Amino acid sequence: MTVSREEVLRIAELAELKVEEDALAGLEEQMSRILDYVAQLGSVAATDFARPFFAGPDALRFRPDEVKPIPLAFGPDAFAPAFKDGFFLVPKLGQFEDGEGAA
Repeated sequence: MTVSREEVLRIAELAELKVEEDALAGLEEQMSRILDYVAQLGSVAATDFARPFFAGPDALRFRPDEVKPIPLAFGPDAFAPAFKDGFFLVPKLGQFEDGEGAA
């Protein structure tokens, strides 16, 4: 596949790049080679012999996505000063006020 001079200029305009006149011929040739290579990659059949590459040993498999709660080392009642029926017990705010604003 060949890329024309006008196509290179249009791509440069879309990318908001200034391309010097003497660089156009080189860009045409490079873009044409890139598109030829991509066309070659597209023609490769995806079979068992051409599997996608994943880094790591072949025995490495992805784990299934399972949402599970993370178990705590100890429950919140172990560090809460006051805990009852699954709730933290806290003093009412009025207990900390002086006599004037308390209800």
